[in-house]
Amino acid sequence: MGVFTKELEFHSRGKGTYEISDDVAEVIRESKLRTGTVTVFVAHTSASLVLMENADPSARHDLEKFFDKLVPEDTAYFTHTYEGADDMPSHIRMALTRSSEVIPFREACMLLGTWQGIFLFEHRRADHRRKVVVTVMGE
Repeated sequence: MGVFTKELEFHSRGKGTYEISDDVAEVIRESKLRTGTVTVFVAHTSASLVLMENADPSARHDLEKFFDKLVPEDTAYFTHTYEGADDMPSHIRMALTRSSEVIPFREACMLLGTWQGIFLFEHRRADHRRKVVVTVMGE
């Protein structure tokens, strides 16, 4: 069994979803492993990961708008607002989604569904640099 880990950095341009599937696929190829699983982990408390439709951008737009309504900014009872009105909502949105995903791969190709992609889900309005750790395990 082999293990290969690489840290990637992504620059977000504020709230939204950013597809990182190709970057993860490149790490799998770099690992030289053929079959196994890849774990993708975002090391932040105000950004998350989602497996989402990657063919029609309107699906991601709808997801983003849903989260805006589910966890609105400027909520009067939030006390954790040190970094602004989007501070606590970004933490809640992260807690409602995921900080990691595990995806199987075979012949060095992820076994995602036809329209699935891996997305970094940025919950803050400002630009951020986000660290994503990719660990490939297999043979």
